[in-house]
Amino acid sequence: MNGTYNEDPRVDQLLQERILVLDGAMGTMIQNLEFSEKEFKGDFFEDHPIPLLGANDLLSLTQPQAIYDIHKSYLYAGADIIETNTFNAQSISLSDYKLEGYAYQLNKASAEIASKAAKRVTAETPEKPRFVCGCIGPTNRTASLSPDVTNPQYRNVTFDQLVEAYSEQILGLIDGGVDLLMVETIFDTLNAKAAIFAVNQVFEEMQLKLPLMISGTIVDASGRTLSGQTLEAFYYSIRHANPLSVGLNCALGATQLRPYLEELSRISEIPISCHPNAGLPNAFGEYEESPELTASIIKEFGEAGFLNIVGGCCGTTPAHINAISDVAKKLDPRRIPDQKPGCRLSGLEPLIIGEDSLFVNIGERTNVTGSKKFREMIKDDSYETAVEIAKQQVEQGAQMLDINMDEGLLDSNEAMTTFLNLLAGEPEVSRVPFVLDSSRWEVLESGLKCVQGKCVVNSISLKDGEATFIQQAKLIQLYGAAVIVMAFDEQGQADTPERKVSICQRAYEILVDKVGFLPEDIIFDPNIFAVGTGIREHDSYGLYFLEATRKIKESLPGVLVSGGLSNISFSFRGNDRIREAMHSAFLYHGIKAGLDMAIVNAGALPIYDELPTTVLKSVEDVLLNRENTATENLTKLAEQYSEEPKTSSVSKEWRAKPVEERLRYALVHGDTEFIVQDVEEVRLMYPKVIGVIEGPLMDGMNQVGDLFGSGKMFLPQVVKSARVMKKAVTYLEPFLEAEKAANNEKPTSAGKILIATVKGDVHDIGKNIVSVVLQCNGYEVIDLGVMVPSETILKEAQKHNVDVIGLSGLITPSLDQMAHVASEMNRLDFSIPLILGGATTSRRHTAVRIDPNYTGTTIHIPDASRCVSMLRPLLDPNKRKEFSESIEATHDNEREAYRNRLRKSRLIPLDLARKNKLKIDWSNYKTVKPEKLGITSYQDYPLEKLVDYIDWTPFFHTWEIKGKYPDILDHPETSTSATTLLQDAQTLLDRIIGEKLLKAEARIGLFAAESIGDDLRISNQNSERVTVFGLRQQFSKAENRPNLCLSDFIAPKENPGTDYIGAFIVTAGLGLDSLCKSFEEQHDDYSSIMAKALADRLAEALAEKMHENVRQNLWGYGMSENFSKDELISEKYLGIRPAPGYPACPDHTQKETLFRLLDPNNQTGVALTESYAMLPAASVSGWYIGHPEAHYFGLGLIGHDQIQDYAVRKSITIEEAERWLRPNLAYNKDQETQ
Repeated sequence: MNGTYNEDPRVDQLLQERILVLDGAMGTMIQNLEFSEKEFKGDFFEDHPIPLLGANDLLSLTQPQAIYDIHKSYLYAGADIIETNTFNAQSISLSDYKLEGYAYQLNKASAEIASKAAKRVTAETPEKPRFVCGCIGPTNRTASLSPDVTNPQYRNVTFDQLVEAYSEQILGLIDGGVDLLMVETIFDTLNAKAAIFAVNQVFEEMQLKLPLMISGTIVDASGRTLSGQTLEAFYYSIRHANPLSVGLNCALGATQLRPYLEELSRISEIPISCHPNAGLPNAFGEYEESPELTASIIKEFGEAGFLNIVGGCCGTTPAHINAISDVAKKLDPRRIPDQKPGCRLSGLEPLIIGEDSLFVNIGERTNVTGSKKFREMIKDDSYETAVEIAKQQVEQGAQMLDINMDEGLLDSNEAMTTFLNLLAGEPEVSRVPFVLDSSRWEVLESGLKCVQGKCVVNSISLKDGEATFIQQAKLIQLYGAAVIVMAFDEQGQADTPERKVSICQRAYEILVDKVGFLPEDIIFDPNIFAVGTGIREHDSYGLYFLEATRKIKESLPGVLVSGGLSNISFSFRGNDRIREAMHSAFLYHGIKAGLDMAIVNAGALPIYDELPTTVLKSVEDVLLNRENTATENLTKLAEQYSEEPKTSSVSKEWRAKPVEERLRYALVHGDTEFIVQDVEEVRLMYPKVIGVIEGPLMDGMNQVGDLFGSGKMFLPQVVKSARVMKKAVTYLEPFLEAEKAANNEKPTSAGKILIATVKGDVHDIGKNIVSVVLQCNGYEVIDLGVMVPSETILKEAQKHNVDVIGLSGLITPSLDQMAHVASEMNRLDFSIPLILGGATTSRRHTAVRIDPNYTGTTIHIPDASRCVSMLRPLLDPNKRKEFSESIEATHDNEREAYRNRLRKSRLIPLDLARKNKLKIDWSNYKTVKPEKLGITSYQDYPLEKLVDYIDWTPFFHTWEIKGKYPDILDHPETSTSATTLLQDAQTLLDRIIGEKLLKAEARIGLFAAESIGDDLRISNQNSERVTVFGLRQQFSKAENRPNLCLSDFIAPKENPGTDYIGAFIVTAGLGLDSLCKSFEEQHDDYSSIMAKALADRLAEALAEKMHENVRQNLWGYGMSENFSKDELISEKYLGIRPAPGYPACPDHTQKETLFRLLDPNNQTGVALTESYAMLPAASVSGWYIGHPEAHYFGLGLIGHDQIQDYAVRKSITIEEAERWLRPNLAYNKDQETQ
């Protein structure tokens, strides 16, 4: 690119005048074009060795006209700024498609296309200039997180690799003519910092500057990025970029984004951008929020004063942008608020140090030069133990953490990187900002490349001259850190107040005037030197530091002052009690002088006012040089005031509180140790037993409900609280019964709820959790258990005069049972609300299949955390009508959306779908004959062998703690709850294994098989044949994409060779009922739910273990495989194990065939209910298919022609076929139209 230019002043000017409009989703528009693989490759990549379908960025080379047309459509819709088609166009992401060599070319071409469109439309309306923004996405790797759970310090991308990839992308964008740049969809702030570093590096090399926009992504309701930062911490981490704007995009819809946009608007000193998704995806993964609704939400944002730039992300279209543009024209841009000056640092959470801030403790024990214990840990590679030191420092009050690895025998660069990477996975530590401490620049720079937050560099100085000082300061600024500057110049360390202040003054002028540092990002360390050394010249070192601190704060406004506190007491090393007293006293005087922070051992600071008078006087005499004999006097005192043994005890301070507060504490913290004792004490205080329940116990449970509702408690904690409540109520029951008999009184409740798992379904973990949550919120719950017929549900509801009926189900046949219950409620003139939940339920299914059967209110509740917020308005006479009407309006919208989906469903006739089956060259395929044909049983399989195969992520989801294991243990919002839950789970798991409380069984069969059309014919060991009936995808596919059926992966009957298939039934639920019953008899719902959740995980682990055994031994087609646990969970191996009732073969009745083939005499102990649920519930069954091309798929919607064909093949009625496949019908079964 020729010439030099600076930021376009028009953008800044326009931002002051009006709200600017960004474009919408490029990906959505590309998907709507439905390009085929051939079209993706075009002539440009015709001979590319791997598929390129989905590589949207390359379309700028292969389909430039389509990209140009998309840009124009957004410009004509009203966009002021369009983004280039380069979200993944850097070498790291492109390498997935082997396109890394095209990064520069793709970016340049994309920018040229967008520039051409912008110039064309601007020429038509020159009064409204259009701008092109170079889109820089996050890459598909994370610099802050390890992809390997067994190796938390590992990173699959480095900061330098990111900088290199981003630099190439940025260069291409600039050479292609962009007007702005945007780093967007930031889920890992360290990736973004690398992008910012690259941007500034390219700007400096090219001697130019463009406006830079930055947009982060809040991933869920926790209000944090994927890498764990709060929004405020994220903003402080990227603030050094001096961007044109900062904003939020993706992951959430506008409604969900509002609180975070409001927070960003409050803290940001620069313009705010917002481009949300078109709402949240529905049950089918589609974005359905209308342009009008999105625009109405944006309008409210603008009226609230949140917006300077607005557009759309996933799911938005030119129609959305047109509606947003129309709204934006009538809104005033956000006014930039004034912010108080202050040092704004961050870890996962923010730390602001301003005029009103209290003193900041910097933990000192993670320093190899100051802690022998820590040094030995690092030298011995005991990093995990060293991490515990960091945890202790933060727990003891450190608000920042000093990390130093300067030791002669260490590779300090590697040690700093390893330790910081480990700390990134410890949210209780990484929530605080880090202070990177080293005398070696290369070590400091290694650390800066590992930290996503805004950290502090400790330290730089003028000792090597001004040029080096400026070079290092500029790099620190580029990395986005604050800096500690030592009072040290070319002549050495300053020891007098005058020299200290003079050096700091000089450094300040260089940093502020020449480098561009903000004063609040400068922290001076005027050198704390040891006193009490016996050398007269040293006696005033303490006073000198205090005097210099006062003068620095007076003469250099905005800066902070720090120091290494332990240096002051170095002469008394060996006597920790005297040293700690000196630290406490010197800190007291330092803070009065203006000291803002210091490196201290936060856990070893005695309280100044509690120091013994004689000790305090002697210490201060030395520190403040008040007596000539001060050192001698303190030395003598030190001999008496030596170490005393320290005792530790478990804190029970809460036991000293009034008994009602103790009850509340026990309920909130799930502590049962003293509950009976405390309840009895309260009972004696109250005139009526009912008062104990309705008073202190319900007060505690109300607090639990409030904490859970606000996201400050998680389900495991709530269930523990319920256990405490149950123990308390159980103790009171005899007294309560006597009282009720005398007075005919009973406790009041928030409502009476009947809940049940429907007929044919045995799954109840979610239902039990809902029961606990409701009880915690004051509801009376009648739980009928599992497999409950509709007549029993309705009879019990009438008998108990309940306020609400709740139905639960996991398998798809349960949906029909729910619809039947709704119909019966209507027939019997029920009017109470019906609530529905479970894995297969959804808001849309409720609206389409269940709500029409019942005139009362029907509501889908997606998880336990929502049940109370739904029930309260339902049972409130003042809110019921309005709330029910809003639910019905939602149902109407869902039904209309469903009808639109059916209208748009592009089914093809079944015969065409069969012609488009997967084409496999069977003539050249060599089948692998199983090593052992027939059935193999594994009785009483050792549970301890399954532990390593457990996938813990679904376990946490059972408890409604979202996220992926083990990351969930590190997430600031969930780490405490998740860690405690895992510990409890492992404790019970150890007991289950040790005491053999559960029994596992497995039965595996391998048989000859052949495909006949869509069906599979299997021959057992007795040469008896059974047929498994297949279903084929029927929706219209892009070119070269087949309509799949499981039979495609088995050799056809005509093939001369023999192919094979496997079948399996496994369970880990034998003994579970009696185990849960024993817990429930002790009123321990927590352990009962835990046992069921663990049994489910063990069953899935056994299924995974058996599949591995089949691949490596019984069948043997995967003998050479060697996968890690993560790779097994990610199913990296060859072959699949599809299960009847799941997406590829959704007909649950096929389990009957599987059981007849494999276990006709019920030797596994697993049985099928009438709805084909397996009993015990902790059981898994399915097929093994070993062809290399076999992969999972979803059947999707199918037409009436396939239903008819399927019914004929299975010899069942069309009505039966429709019943079992209802969720897959692409037509209303009553109308029988497609």
